[in-house]
Amino acid sequence: MVNKRFITMKKLAILLTIGILFMCCAKNQQQDGVVSEFITQEKGRFFKGDKPYYFIGTNYWYGAILGSTGQGGNRERLGKELDFMKANGITNLRVLVGADGPSGQEVKIRPSLQLAPGVYNDTIFEGLDYLMVELGKREMHAVLFLNNSWEWSGGYGQYLSWAGEGDVPPKGVHDWPVFVEHVAKYAACDACHELFFNHVKHVMTRINRYTGKKYTEDPAIMSWQVGNEPRAFSDEAKPLMAKWLKNTTALMRSLDQNHLISIGSEGSWGCEMDMNLFEEIHADKNVDYLTMHVWPKNWSWIDISQIPQSVDVAIEKTNEYMQKHIQMAQKLKKPIVMEEFGFPRDNHKYTLDDPVTARDRYYANVFEQVVSAFQSEGVLAGCNFWAWGGLGRPSHEFWKPWDDYVGDPAQEEQGLNSVFDTDSTIGVIKQFASQIK
Repeated sequence: MVNKRFITMKKLAILLTIGILFMCCAKNQQQDGVVSEFITQEKGRFFKGDKPYYFIGTNYWYGAILGSTGQGGNRERLGKELDFMKANGITNLRVLVGADGPSGQEVKIRPSLQLAPGVYNDTIFEGLDYLMVELGKREMHAVLFLNNSWEWSGGYGQYLSWAGEGDVPPKGVHDWPVFVEHVAKYAACDACHELFFNHVKHVMTRINRYTGKKYTEDPAIMSWQVGNEPRAFSDEAKPLMAKWLKNTTALMRSLDQNHLISIGSEGSWGCEMDMNLFEEIHADKNVDYLTMHVWPKNWSWIDISQIPQSVDVAIEKTNEYMQKHIQMAQKLKKPIVMEEFGFPRDNHKYTLDDPVTARDRYYANVFEQVVSAFQSEGVLAGCNFWAWGGLGRPSHEFWKPWDDYVGDPAQEEQGLNSVFDTDSTIGVIKQFASQIK
């Protein structure tokens, strides 16, 4: 007579063995990167799991502020905008972790995250936690930048102030010669760097309060980025800037083995027109991809009194700039992202009744190159236009508490480069994003 109890126990043992083998196999696959959820790079291309990853994205620097429950927070708007972006093919957001220093300077955004060295406004951290959860739900990704050359989020100028090196001029970049002379001190300021390294450690070792997951384990993060447009601001400071960047990326890599690392460079314009310096800082083994930014208005590539008539010149010069940096990416065998480009409205007004026909043409030219790279497996892996205005609406020429946040930071005219949800540009974005699968 067959012992049914023995057969049942034998079946159970077999099932347990199969389950254990399956889990081990899955774990090994995850470790080997076969089914990894993180964005990775290999030989000039990004991958999400085993599929190439190309994207059209935007700059959404105020995302963590919107996600907060404090001043400036608006989770209802955040949710609507993320849904709107995803529906129109915008899947990658470049986000400021948080501003540095006390509020008060007219040209600086508020509220800040780091109020004093190592002292944090927890509502902004909560907002960043919430943003990362919402991105994860939608399978969207963020590039998180931690520093800034410019005064609008504190950055260089605030670290210099904390280190006892004086304050940034009250008018910021509007007092250009004084501003440059001051922030050029950052490259040699060891005390500034130490304060920043402490900030990097604090942010990158954070645990999300909503998920209990370490930031280093969150695949919604595509990349940690040193800063927004880090510059030397003088030829003499170039070696010191390169050293600081190398030390920063080494620290980042020691803290996080899962995520990509980037610098946030404009390209040659951010390297004192020195392509050798651009190559040096991106050849770093801890830097996973190159970046470039293009600003036709700021670089005098357009006539602001005849914007539609001068867009062709802007496109020509943009293509030359992009190609020069794409060739460097090919040389280094790393991807490159066009992560900032902005263009004003047709009549250089800041209101939504001014058309954006020139901007649409300019954007389409960049998007077309990303689509072409996707189709040909090229190194131009994506772009983030500057910047998202979305459901926000300008209330004043310059931002005042607590106007809507739009894409233009506090030191710029509100609506200057922002893309709003009613702009014809949204249709252009969707048209090209739909071609990247």
